Amino acid sequence: MTRLVAPALALVALATAHTAQAQQQTCVAAADIGDTVLYAMPIAYDAVSRSCSKQLKADGFIAQDGAAFIDNFRARQDSAWPGAFRLLKTFMAQNDAEKGGKDTDMTAMIAALPEDSLRPFVDGLVGQMIAQEIKPDSCSKIERGLELLSPLPVDNVAGLMGFVFELADVKNPSICAAPQQASRK
Repeated sequence: MTRLVAPALALVALATAHTAQAQQQTCVAAADIGDTVLYAMPIAYDAVSRSCSKQLKADGFIAQDGAAFIDNFRARQDSAWPGAFRLLKTFMAQNDAEKGGKDTDMTAMIAALPEDSLRPFVDGLVGQMIAQEIKPDSCSKIERGLELLSPLPVDNVAGLMGFVFELADVKNPSICAAPQQASRK
């Protein structure tokens, strides 16, 4: 339990170090949603693989083709981290603002840490959170969803998820409106 609480507190404090900046930007770029998908997909895949190991068939998509599919995302994690981290900071800052700034005590300590130092904590925390949400009866549905996404290039998967967030009108954090393009005559 302590292993999970410390990273969670560190993430909250880090995010609140940037609360003022994030409060000015109450939305995130659609590209940051895409980066978050690119970054988190291998973490989610690993959580599904562990949580669903007893429910998935040996000849199913994850067992047969899952590793090759997810390797395309793993190859992009490093370049996607900055966008995923921006989204995390905005999300955490909005949550802190909703709580009335109760999580700002550790700000000075965390503000000094380099972003990459927090990646292992983020990975562990996100993986744990995803694993806790997976119900055994949803494993085959998750596998089917991954198989349906597998023919798409990773950029299309990331873009599609950003589009789904826009359609669903997600509010925390909300997605910044795309700049209007001049209409052609």
